[in-house]
Amino acid sequence: MDNDIYGHVNNVVYYSYFDTAVNQYLIEAGVLDIHHGEVVGFVVDSGCSYFAPLAFPDVVHAGIRVSKLGNSSVRYEIALYRNNDPLPAAAGHFVHVYVERASNRTVPIPDVVRKVLESIITTAVVK
Repeated sequence: MDNDIYGHVNNVVYYSYFDTAVNQYLIEAGVLDIHHGEVVGFVVDSGCSYFAPLAFPDVVHAGIRVSKLGNSSVRYEIALYRNNDPLPAAAGHFVHVYVERASNRTVPIPDVVRKVLESIITTAVVK
């Protein structure tokens, strides 16, 4: 199922990798409970640029950073690397808007989550 008819991972799967990388980071940091958390992030925007194909049984590594941290939203940037390749096979982004799970209403990013996100925030330098 990993490889499509063209012999590589289908483009839509990359978005799943992005989601998995970010959620795993937040779970390991102790700020995301996917089953019982009162506040969760909904993806409201995403995009991906593809540079090289991924295919099973490649090992996929992900790097994540925060490029924008708002009151109730965060923009993640993710790069996917194939095996030990030094350049990414794909790079993309997605935006989480934090909502109260019970009502689906937007809420501020909880302080404990904000602190974790601030630890991976980057500021682009344009010359």
